[in-house]
Amino acid sequence: MKRLIKNGTIVTAQKTYKADILIDGEKIAWIGVDLPSEDCEVIDATNLLVLPGGVDPHVHLELPMFSTVSSDDHYTGGKAAAFGGTTTMIDFVSLEKGSLEDNIVRHRAMADPKTSIDYSAHMNITRFDDAVESQLKDLPGLGITSVKVFTAYNGRLRLDDGNIFKVMRIGGKAGLLTMVHAENGDIIDLLVSEALSAEHKEPIWHARTRPAWGEVEASLRAFAIGAQADSPVYLVHMNVAEEVDQLAYARSKGLPAMGETCPQYLFFTEDDLKRPDGAKWICSPPLRKAQDQQGLLNGLENGTIQVLSTDHCPFFYDGTKSILYEGEPVRIPGKELGMGDFTKIPNGLPGLGDRLVVFWNHAVSGGMMTPNQFVELTSTNPAKIFGLYPQKGCVEVGSDADLAVWDPKREVTYGVAQAQHRTDYNLYEGWKLRGYPVQVLLRGKTIVRNGEWFGSAGQGRFLYRKTGEIL
Repeated sequence: MKRLIKNGTIVTAQKTYKADILIDGEKIAWIGVDLPSEDCEVIDATNLLVLPGGVDPHVHLELPMFSTVSSDDHYTGGKAAAFGGTTTMIDFVSLEKGSLEDNIVRHRAMADPKTSIDYSAHMNITRFDDAVESQLKDLPGLGITSVKVFTAYNGRLRLDDGNIFKVMRIGGKAGLLTMVHAENGDIIDLLVSEALSAEHKEPIWHARTRPAWGEVEASLRAFAIGAQADSPVYLVHMNVAEEVDQLAYARSKGLPAMGETCPQYLFFTEDDLKRPDGAKWICSPPLRKAQDQQGLLNGLENGTIQVLSTDHCPFFYDGTKSILYEGEPVRIPGKELGMGDFTKIPNGLPGLGDRLVVFWNHAVSGGMMTPNQFVELTSTNPAKIFGLYPQKGCVEVGSDADLAVWDPKREVTYGVAQAQHRTDYNLYEGWKLRGYPVQVLLRGKTIVRNGEWFGSAGQGRFLYRKTGEIL
């Protein structure tokens, strides 16, 4: 079936212009003015914008943590993403038993039947032995061109610096981008032990035991290791103003260094952890201070930070109570598991469906940046960096018809009902937002229209990625 989006204003990372979009099957076939509408289903976009669907390169779906699991799977997470205008997400493959390929196969067996939007995956490298060393170079052949390493979570996820160097050296030659979770695991472990010994167990101590300067030190170390290994480095979930300074420094020296931040770090601070429901705001790395928010916003505005992602990893606030999801009761153990001990609170927040609408309201409706910059940070740049462009992240002939028809004047009182995450709270409950998607298309098919869901489990596809660009 051919579909024609008429009378809209197309917004890309580069330009804004009025034109019609002809969709033939799953692809954009033609872009032009006053295109003929014969034999087409017409979508009238008068007074509306047409954006490329959002690309979120950092989500955690069905992630086991402590004695529970993150509450969104690839169906519910994809559905929430679509309601917020995102049509592509990239999850993480945990490294468990077996080869890298074995773990990817298991992950896809879980995700493929459920995913409601297109997705890909990064490979977590949380151990390094002869087998992993020999298999890293094969990842691009499996469609995965990025790996993630950790400088924290001692005894579980962390690699030492020597092994991080080896991962980066192999990855740099194989066309892999190394993503780094940058914190100082040794200092965190010491401070957590001291806090518990002193009976400090409230949520605020999650932030107090993960010092900001530990992230600053670890980020510079990551860039330096990458330089020695001749490898690009991508810093995930940046949350400290001085991290932005380190990224700017690395880039000023010509290093292939990039980074992302997330909405929670722009709009909330560690003071939220002091609230009676402070567990809702527990994530790693933690929320910081107001001056950090400004440093991150400046980094997004001036291009030092390339991507706005989410680190979506939701848990119920009170998993002892059921919610209704698509008419069925759902109850999943959540943050109540750590009531009385911050170290046992599952680390993570919902955000996949919130990212575009919340950031548009602040950045575009608020006059901080242009719609083009918005598209660049939330769609085009992540598609380029992670090897999906121009299939995703743009409005071009031949690209997938992943499109968000956006009403810049629509006002919404936002919250858990609008967000569609499978959890019992939303960080932005009651916020007044201006600018909202009214129709979302995945490869030419309408999956959301005026708040109604037309998607299904399994309609999304796994995306085989190529080596990405250095921006």
